[in-house]
Amino acid sequence: MKLLKIGLLLMLAVLVLLAGCAKREAFRPEPPRPGEALVPADARRLDLVDDLDVESLLTAIDRSLLYYDGSGKNQIFRIADRQVSAAQMKETLIAFREILTSDIPVEQKKDRIAEKFLLLRAAGENGNGSVLFTGYYEPLLEGSLTKTEKYKYPLYRPPPDIVLEKVSPNETRIGRRENGRLVPYYSRREIDVEGVLQGKGLELIWVADPVELNSLHTQGSGKIRLEDGSMLTVSYAQNNGRPFRSVTQNLLDENRLDRSDASYRGFKAWLKDKSEKEIYEILSHNERYIFFRFVDREPVGSLGQPVTPHRSIATDPAYFPQGALAFIRLRKPVLDEDYRVVRRVEFSRFVLNQDKGAAIRGPGRVDLFCGFGPEAQAAAGSLKEKGELFFLVLKPRGRE
Repeated sequence: MKLLKIGLLLMLAVLVLLAGCAKREAFRPEPPRPGEALVPADARRLDLVDDLDVESLLTAIDRSLLYYDGSGKNQIFRIADRQVSAAQMKETLIAFREILTSDIPVEQKKDRIAEKFLLLRAAGENGNGSVLFTGYYEPLLEGSLTKTEKYKYPLYRPPPDIVLEKVSPNETRIGRRENGRLVPYYSRREIDVEGVLQGKGLELIWVADPVELNSLHTQGSGKIRLEDGSMLTVSYAQNNGRPFRSVTQNLLDENRLDRSDASYRGFKAWLKDKSEKEIYEILSHNERYIFFRFVDREPVGSLGQPVTPHRSIATDPAYFPQGALAFIRLRKPVLDEDYRVVRRVEFSRFVLNQDKGAAIRGPGRVDLFCGFGPEAQAAAGSLKEKGELFFLVLKPRGRE
């Protein structure tokens, strides 16, 4: 009898434990759906302070206007519970630009913005309004238009056998034809380690450092300085359609990398200590591969327009409208003369949603473009902050 009672008590304890687990599982917040990613907010309760110059904001606005007049002209955007046309998005930017360039005092400008625009807050990954901000930048590499012993790591232009097949209005599959079937395009391992693209005349340019080349793949665009001092700009042209997988997270999961080395700068230093074979083996975990092209202007974002330092952000277009006016609040790093972080300060500013990224997925992620050079690299590499993201849309006439 005593053993039976003990058995019953153990069973009861297990059932209680399982019930508790099920209860916790049931209350785990789900990521908001695209139509729920933006929720109304009160613009009058938000101090619309901008920490940068007006000129850079006007430049970014004009680039979104070019998008709405060009390739984005026929786009329809889902904003909260409404469908908004590119023409309406354009009206928002024009109205905001007029306020921005008017001669009225700053406080009056803030009041007018609050009066004329709907403010919508990003719900974040868990619906609590918290968004994770990171940074990206335009790297500088040393390179050559011809292959040499020093410059032997190629950037490839898009291969002619890469195929883009529309499988639904919102999905395009990337691959290649094999025996009449569409199969996945070559992975990073097949390209970098097995050399499946070598000898096909696809090399755009060669660089000296495979680790810096990986940074270029991560950032999507950059500058390459030739030995005569001239500069060339390369930009994203296509990808191989394979999934993006975090190399640093994989190394952390396998206990091959200390968390102290997991920062952008720390990981680059850690990786540069490895042999070429080890570098390629480590980086092959990320199957996504980027193909490049030369451009004669600044780095180009997903809208086909140049991105503006400190004013352009990348988000997931499944959740947030491309080209749209936004407002961000978070902390930024303050750097010393050696580009080391000495402190972090609160800031806010207006930005334009002008890019996207393979690692920027869901309603809780934003990537801020930090510009070009060592300061931009340090700022981008040290930016990992929770903050707030808001979008502004012109109120319909009669609701002002």
